[in-house]
Amino acid sequence: MKKIVAAIALSLLVFAQAAKAQSILRDAETELLLEDMTKPIIIAAGLSPKDVKIILINDPAINAFVAGGQYVFLNSGTIQAADSANEVQGVIAHELGHITGGHVPLGDRGFQPALGIQILSLVLGIAAAAAGSGEAAAGIIAAGQQAALGSYLAFSRTQESSADAAGAKYLNSAGINGKGYLSFFGKLSRLEARYGITRKDSFLLTHPLSGDRIANLTDTLQASPAWRKGPEVMLEERFLRARAKLTGYLDDPKQTLARYPAVDQSIYARYARAYAYHRAGYPEKANEEADALVKAVPDNPYFLEIKGQILLESGQPVAALVPLRDATRLSNANPLISTTFGHALIATENKANFPEAEKVLRLAVARDDDNPFAWFQLGVVYELRGDQPRAMLATAERASLTGDPRTAAYSAQGAMAGLPQNSVDWIRAQDIAITSQNMMDDAKKGRR
Repeated sequence: MKKIVAAIALSLLVFAQAAKAQSILRDAETELLLEDMTKPIIIAAGLSPKDVKIILINDPAINAFVAGGQYVFLNSGTIQAADSANEVQGVIAHELGHITGGHVPLGDRGFQPALGIQILSLVLGIAAAAAGSGEAAAGIIAAGQQAALGSYLAFSRTQESSADAAGAKYLNSAGINGKGYLSFFGKLSRLEARYGITRKDSFLLTHPLSGDRIANLTDTLQASPAWRKGPEVMLEERFLRARAKLTGYLDDPKQTLARYPAVDQSIYARYARAYAYHRAGYPEKANEEADALVKAVPDNPYFLEIKGQILLESGQPVAALVPLRDATRLSNANPLISTTFGHALIATENKANFPEAEKVLRLAVARDDDNPFAWFQLGVVYELRGDQPRAMLATAERASLTGDPRTAAYSAQGAMAGLPQNSVDWIRAQDIAITSQNMMDDAKKGRR
């Protein structure tokens, strides 16, 4: 019994470590694209676009999932595998079906029966072992575990089928062509074939076979007037750019340059190569590609952003100020782009730039406070300007976001000591101190 409990604990630990190993990807262009392409689907699902968050995860696997609240996590591998924005819209429509179906909070309904079967098999196995039949005990326990797994997988497949149908409904209601929904399932079907997954294996899967999913959804999607719509040209163009950028940023530079060779002079290829050359340590080549992008579309804030980022990270912060200032202006002070601009202002080591850096970074965290790097940079500029209490408050904000309650509590208490009592910043520091201390107290109770 102890070995089984230990095995379950080890499985949970491995899962937790794997989840922790995944990192969130933040990119202004990609986040805005995801917002624009999912807004009509979210509304069709009866949800508010302000409440639903699409979060991009650095993971090459083709996958998406939902977690507590209204969070949709989308693996980078899903975007890289997709041929169109329409395919990604289908994936997200399916995940919204999980949210509206309450599948995350209802997950226990599938787990509890499976757990009950497993516990019963353990009890019967122990009884058999006590009666002197070791082989019978092992057989009962193994059979119970298989039955428990089968119970849970069947429940999971039912939820997936429900989310499939909801996703199709939301696409039709939003007036979005469902062809991408089906074509992405086609990709999954080909993967199943590649790995030798056949109908006889279907009871071992958490999802229905992709071929069955296509068959179940086709009539519904084809019956909608949206089926006859063509692709949204501008949306698809933006998707191809974001996908190329993601490839250049995440993939091995050699692979990126093979996929987008120098003979390819398209915007997408230049975008991917700019990041690939930058990551590979060829700043001159990266700068050439960025210059070509800016020349092609001078008022594109994201092309200016990569231009400035290349200059900044190659040790030229002063030269980076012009493109980053323009990128910030043209993006309506997007918080992520503003943070890079603020970083460049600080990196010049010119005291005359520090007031502007503080202004830019304060606005960035006001519009997006879930950005540890922005808080770090704001703390740096406060430190440079001699404002120690607010530097400590910024450190507390960053620590609370990165899961470091000890540092958060210590820094928040230090900030309170130097801030005017009952001021807005003092109250915020007090909130962080209390919350962080409660987290540490709860952790201590859990270890007892």
